[in-house]
Amino acid sequence: MARIAGVNVPDKKRVPIALTYIHGIGRTTAFRICAILGIDVSLRMAEIDEDTLNRIRAEIDQDDYKIEGDLRRDTSMNIKRLLDMKCYRGLRHRSGLPVRGQRTKTNARTRKGPAKPIAGKKPVGKH
Repeated sequence: MARIAGVNVPDKKRVPIALTYIHGIGRTTAFRICAILGIDVSLRMAEIDEDTLNRIRAEIDQDDYKIEGDLRRDTSMNIKRLLDMKCYRGLRHRSGLPVRGQRTKTNARTRKGPAKPIAGKKPVGKH
């Protein structure tokens, strides 16, 4: 397994897909890195040599990509800032509800967690 930016990227995946295993590098950025370095996108990570791997590492390091720890820290600091301000979005983060205006009467189960039964309320359904 190749190690780029502190992440083990899989050998069996194609180069641009393997690069997406690094937090902060998506498909577009991965394909852009391959284009800049002239790497064939059909190659697998196991097929590229150590020199090409070092060029990928250098490109990611020098080109101001915000990845891994820096990106995670920035994201958590932004959420913390919203929480400290006690703005609407911060309150939604604090209470674990959707932040971007989605409906919560139905759906929103990802943010709210599994449904909790309410005592004394009859289940709604066919009778």
